[in-house]
Amino acid sequence: MSKQGMAIIAIYLTLIVSAAFVLTRHNTAGQTLEKPGLKLEAMEMVNTQGQIISTDAVALPVIVFDCTSKTREMTEDELELLPDDTTFGRRIYTLQDDTQIQTTVVLMGKDRTSIHKPEYCLPGQGFTIDKREVVNIPIQKPYPYDLPVMRLTISNTVNRNNRELQVGGVYIYWFVADGKLATHHLDRMWMMTQGLLRDGVLQRWAYVTYFAICSPGDEEATFDKMAKFIAESVPKFQLTTGKPKE
Repeated sequence: MSKQGMAIIAIYLTLIVSAAFVLTRHNTAGQTLEKPGLKLEAMEMVNTQGQIISTDAVALPVIVFDCTSKTREMTEDELELLPDDTTFGRRIYTLQDDTQIQTTVVLMGKDRTSIHKPEYCLPGQGFTIDKREVVNIPIQKPYPYDLPVMRLTISNTVNRNNRELQVGGVYIYWFVADGKLATHHLDRMWMMTQGLLRDGVLQRWAYVTYFAICSPGDEEATFDKMAKFIAESVPKFQLTTGKPKE
């Protein structure tokens, strides 16, 4: 790597460390909480015990294409890691070919710890991240634009009927706030730091994920289905958009 490239990386890392320091030290008790970049609705969210954990939720669409959908509970393990002012959204969609896509949204309140690195969760569930890449998904509404997302190709070994079975999967995520999009956790932190220092507001970030299991070797076909599903579903609940295509 050239000296110029190393210098750019050093500057970038310095900025990120500074952002982390500010977010850790900065007291947000008196800060104005910015509006989210997603639609919300009055809806009871429950845990796996049927206990109500929230009376509002991210307004994930019930109908996307001709698939069926149902709400899915937040697990106790997830809730233990998240502060009480977190808002959720979760639905599982079943396509006509029986492919299932789970959509989950975690929206922070004044406690910033609602949002964390996705790479922590998947290994904890037994998944290996085989590949990670930023890709653009074309969105047509309310106007044509590209939505940048992080695509993770994952794999796992599960036990079915006392036999080990290899499974593949695709995990897609991004971060969204009012008028802001990010695919990297550190970029989101830097934008949040700028909001605190420059504007005196606490940006209300959300972590949006789409997740599907597939047979090994079917990851590309599964991603293609998910990309079309995302293009159709995102305009139904996400208010923030990207730059219009020229």
